Amino acid sequence: MVVVVVSILLLRGPIADRLWPVANAEALRQQAEVALQQGRLSAEDGSGARELFEAAVAIDPDRAELRSGLARVAQAALQQARSATGRGAFAEAHRQLKLARALSAPQAQTEAVGEILRRREAAVAGIDVMLRAAETARAAGRLDGAADAALPLYRRILELQPQHLKALEGREDALSLLLQHARDALKRDDLAAAAGIAAAEAYDRGHPDLPETQAAMTRAIERLSRRADADLRAGRLQRAAEGYRQWQASGVDTLAANDALVEVARAHARQAREAAADFRFEPAKQSLAQARALAPDLPDVQQAHDAIVRAERVRSGAGPSLSPRTVQRRVRALLAEAAEAESRGDWLTPPGDSAYDKLRVARGLAPDDAEVRRASERMLPRVRECFEKELRDNRLQRARVCLDAQIALDSDRRAAAAARSRLAQRWVELGEQRLGGGDIDGARAAHDAAHGLDPRVEGLAAFAERLRAAGSVER
Repeated sequence: MVVVVVSILLLRGPIADRLWPVANAEALRQQAEVALQQGRLSAEDGSGARELFEAAVAIDPDRAELRSGLARVAQAALQQARSATGRGAFAEAHRQLKLARALSAPQAQTEAVGEILRRREAAVAGIDVMLRAAETARAAGRLDGAADAALPLYRRILELQPQHLKALEGREDALSLLLQHARDALKRDDLAAAAGIAAAEAYDRGHPDLPETQAAMTRAIERLSRRADADLRAGRLQRAAEGYRQWQASGVDTLAANDALVEVARAHARQAREAAADFRFEPAKQSLAQARALAPDLPDVQQAHDAIVRAERVRSGAGPSLSPRTVQRRVRALLAEAAEAESRGDWLTPPGDSAYDKLRVARGLAPDDAEVRRASERMLPRVRECFEKELRDNRLQRARVCLDAQIALDSDRRAAAAARSRLAQRWVELGEQRLGGGDIDGARAAHDAAHGLDPRVEGLAAFAERLRAAGSVER
């Protein structure tokens, strides 16, 4: 009997680890079944049948009855759409039909219900009245942006009668005007025209004026980015940031615009470090604030902050008339302390007394000193080796410490970016494991760590969607 009890106690942890996700998914399935029986098919607060089934699938994706549950929700949505159409509740019918389509109900069924809905609406909608209102709005230049503008009215008519000839012609004319306005704006390098182009594309992707207008948009962005790049190279950082922000606001190739703004942040951080090295603290702090506003999580920003703190500490200890000779003596002392820490094997720990910390202070005082550079070059292979070892052993927090040191010492940005992506990928894998174990908070923390390292790392978007589905029913 004692042996049995001991065996149960020893196995309780692994068994619980295996059963907990299934039990959690089963609880969500039961809640979803109740919601389906009550007709609560979808709800923003996560209590609808759809959201509950999707959360269960996120935890236990291989369970067939969970996916069949979503299929039953789709069929219930179709039935509710038919019922709402029959009693003239057209808004409700559209909502339920949209839900059925989102859950991949058979296309033939959704199209049949949609056709009945269009015919019923057309019978009571007053299409002639809407057409006259659309023509009036178009003549007045009110093309989009309000429910009573020309394009939304034409769209409403075509939803009811897709082949309505006058509505099709009117929409094409209105889109031609909208795109002409966009091209006129782009000649002035006004990228706000992007909103008009996106709207036109949403109404009719095949409009004949779209390619020309999109090409004009591309040329305008190229002109803007070239000017901003020139400003960045010349050190006109405020003007460069303004240009890149306009590019970012256009919504076209925003990832490249974001990367460009990060480069401006790096330049501000570099200015902050240089000013701190000269004990010009006011401009250093201004540059740091500008860098932080653009990219608060950038390692360069933290390094600039640390450089300012170290410089203030040195100035307060050495008096207001700190001389280059004093700085040189302090740097030599720091390098000697770094070498002593190396001999002890204290490369990155303990905090404040490690070789890296001593070298980092010396770099802040004299970043261009030849001995400081040589010491940095000697240390770089060590921190790279540290990163590889910690990553191999799956100690991800420790690997991040080694990576931050590598980024600070290594001028090879491509190598640093590749290392960041590898660490981010490992965080995604850890997050998937935690989500599968029902640890939503742990999974969310892993997601945030991965996103902070590389927001475009492979698998992160899919993981974020699963995390969102599971978290939408968190209690």
